[in-house]
Amino acid sequence: MSLDNKSCLCFSELPFEKCCQPILKGEQKAANAKILMRSRFTAYVLKDYSYIFNTYAEAQRLQLSVKELSQSAQSTDWLSLQMINHRAELTSAQVEFKAYYKVDSGFYVMHELSEFILENNSWRYTTGEMLESSGEIKPERNCQCLCGSGKKFKKCCGK
Repeated sequence: MSLDNKSCLCFSELPFEKCCQPILKGEQKAANAKILMRSRFTAYVLKDYSYIFNTYAEAQRLQLSVKELSQSAQSTDWLSLQMINHRAELTSAQVEFKAYYKVDSGFYVMHELSEFILENNSWRYTTGEMLESSGEIKPERNCQCLCGSGKKFKKCCGK
């Protein structure tokens, strides 16, 4: 999939080549936890599970594998990302976000408060707390589509 000159999949409104692409390719580090969260979402969209694995903190990587990440997200189609809040300290940060996704014919939102640490001079994901508004959603037929296409849901992902 070529995304050069197209809007980034993380919904930053920047071109992919100036947003998540250099981070995913390892050409630059995420400057903060919010940018790392955006790149992780993009990696999930692209099914780049090696990148996702490598963005976990060392302690979490000991309990995970690329294969497990791949298997757990295999049937998930990630639709859009909404960043809500970013709080940062010197070596830790929190990012609140909503990620919309589809599994089979159902639509869902993951509303999470994620924890990050600065480890070996790179931001890393540690844990996330699912917030109450997470779960299955029933988009109204005439609402804007969850994928950010600008189309009505019933004419896009709701077909």
